[in-house]
Amino acid sequence: MGVTAITARASLAKRCLFCAASAAALSGCATGLTNVEPAVSGIAVPQSWATETVPIETDIDQYWQLLGDPLLSEFVDQAVQQNLDIAQAAGRLAQARAGLKGAQARRLPQLSATGGARRDVGDFANTDVLFSGGLDASWEADLFGQISNSVTASRADLAAAGYSLGDVQRLVIGNVALSTIAARSTAVQLAIARDTLANQNENLQIAEWRNQAGLVSSLDVEQARVQQAQTAASIPAFESDLASTANAISTLIGEPPGRVLSLLRQEAAIPAPPMTVGFSAPAEVLRRRPDVRGAESALLANSARINIARAQLLPMVRLTGNLGSSSRGIGNLFDVITGNLFASVGQLIFDGGQARSQIDSAEATAQISLAAWQQTILRALEDVESSAVDLDASRERVAILAQAQEAAGNAAILARSQYQAGLIDFQFLLTSENQLLSARNALAAAQAQRASAFVRLTQALGGGWTETGTPTPQTPPAEGNTP
Repeated sequence: MGVTAITARASLAKRCLFCAASAAALSGCATGLTNVEPAVSGIAVPQSWATETVPIETDIDQYWQLLGDPLLSEFVDQAVQQNLDIAQAAGRLAQARAGLKGAQARRLPQLSATGGARRDVGDFANTDVLFSGGLDASWEADLFGQISNSVTASRADLAAAGYSLGDVQRLVIGNVALSTIAARSTAVQLAIARDTLANQNENLQIAEWRNQAGLVSSLDVEQARVQQAQTAASIPAFESDLASTANAISTLIGEPPGRVLSLLRQEAAIPAPPMTVGFSAPAEVLRRRPDVRGAESALLANSARINIARAQLLPMVRLTGNLGSSSRGIGNLFDVITGNLFASVGQLIFDGGQARSQIDSAEATAQISLAAWQQTILRALEDVESSAVDLDASRERVAILAQAQEAAGNAAILARSQYQAGLIDFQFLLTSENQLLSARNALAAAQAQRASAFVRLTQALGGGWTETGTPTPQTPPAEGNTP
């Protein structure tokens, strides 16, 4: 689709410089989706899609409602509320939010209070109680950005956790939709098998009557029995598949098996997607994809951690102080207060290369994040292109198989009437009945594939989640700058 290869970098140092450049170019991320520029990833994002379609824009945030299946919408609503994978992702988001608060707290002074009472014992001891109280304070000056970069990394971690939650929701909703479509298809094929079995039971009875009348040999009876038994044997297999799919849906929506199976056993058509799907430009789709945004936020976090590691090589300034008082009575404890203020400067001289190794590790981690972001972009573009082609092909296949089913149905009706009149032998009826069964099953499978392709395409386009309430990262400040 015209995607160029990632530009090769000759050394790790150049890679790390590219990470820093990427982080600087992504300063717009702090304001939301519309300012992201996927091109800074080093991948040439195409201006348009290779798929030759001219679709009409539609709202795909809640694409499952476009399938017109109320039971599917009910399952999705329940999954959003009760799915345990979503619950775990929400817990990780809460952890990241707490981590950001902890990082921001380092900017403020640390205060602690102490208090005590002492009484001497012994033959010549002073029996008065000595009361004491004090206040200790410390504050680290963020001269070279260690604290501010920690906050930036934590904020990006929070954004990544938010996008991860959105991506889990996107995938869970897609799995619910795909499983429901599969269950609908299995239920339809089960109904087809039962309907066909009823016809084949009639064929067997007709063959037996004609054999008893001496009009046909017992070969027709045995062929009818074989056909009837084969169809009957498919019914337990369909029932087993339906139960397995229903149980999987039960797990996705956070409830024990049982209720879903009873709901899916009720007769319903396979969902049919709308004729058009909303396509945005590739760059806009990348902005809608939570997995791409999450990988981008992880890169920003790890780029900030490079500056955190580098700050260990620079001086650290800390202010400490305390206030205290003591007296023999509680009433005059604060009559005389003493204290001191102390400023200290620390500079790493030698640690055997530990700090340098931490910098190298942070740079390598950022390099991994860059590659992961690039890979996520390529996979997102691949998902859209492949799903769009699949949807077009499945629509064409449904149209062709609908014609085949109509022809097979007409042929089966003619064959049955001619067999009853004694104009053809049972082999022709057997062939026409098998063709009709195959055509009906093939059409049901194609309809399910069409609906599934629609789900995969809308997922690939970024449907199934919203960014409301999702935190966004901020670009790390330049090395050595204070916030």
